[in-house]
Amino acid sequence: MKMKTLLLILMASALLSTGVTAGCHSDIVGTAINSPNHKTLVKLIKAAGLVEALQAPGPYTVFAPTDAAFAKLPKATVTSLTKPENKEQLKAILLYHVVKGKVTAKDVMAMKSPTSVATLNGAKIKITHSKHSVMVNKSKITTADLMATNGVIHVIDTVLLPPKK
Repeated sequence: MKMKTLLLILMASALLSTGVTAGCHSDIVGTAINSPNHKTLVKLIKAAGLVEALQAPGPYTVFAPTDAAFAKLPKATVTSLTKPENKEQLKAILLYHVVKGKVTAKDVMAMKSPTSVATLNGAKIKITHSKHSVMVNKSKITTADLMATNGVIHVIDTVLLPPKK
């Protein structure tokens, strides 16, 4: 499969999976709220106090784990992260999913593979791509280029956990 074909498939899957047909009218948080697959992410963004930050002009690129991705974690982990005493840890995890700037699927495919990219929590993620997939660390991008007014969202199938300091 050629790179252009992969890019077109990724973009088409993004449009079909979200029902978006033209333009974007929501910021990153609004786009996540409108997604049927990101209820846990939205809940955690609210618990971490990151709603306003992710509504800022940006632009940002968010690698957004689905509800199914969060379900792979032990249930007690997600519950524990929503407790006020764990707010900073939750913020660190969520900001590990955010990159400053708007990085589209086309941009990713133009990158050298692998490429390390700094996240808003200060740690780096590794992006690799092949003819068949794009990976962020060990998480696969399942839907690319959900456009928001302040950036772009790429849906991933596994929660990214920052390296221990």
